[in-house]
Amino acid sequence: MPRGSKKAYTSKQKRQAKHIEDGAKKSGKSSKRAAQIAYATVNKQDGGGKKSGSGRGRKRNTSSSSAGGKAAARKRTRRSTAARKGARTRARNRSRSRSRSK
Repeated sequence: MPRGSKKAYTSKQKRQAKHIEDGAKKSGKSSKRAAQIAYATVNKQDGGGKKSGSGRGRKRNTSSSSAGGKAAARKRTRRSTAARKGARTRARNRSRSRSRSK
């Protein structure tokens, strides 16, 4: 099987990769990079393509899929001082740029 072949992946893994790829494209990644991210994530979760045979099953590592919104969901008071300062600066710069453009 040539390198980069997706033949060893199950249909479920391919579906998951497609979904991850769509999300990466939506966030501004190129098609090639989005595909790389998608299959890297599937590999991290499942340990690569599935192979048939008894005793080959492994538990899935879903840490990458649960890490997505944790930083953004943090309460304002739980953020570090640097993060709070950066947020204030960005908000101030946004309001200044809006007032200049009017």
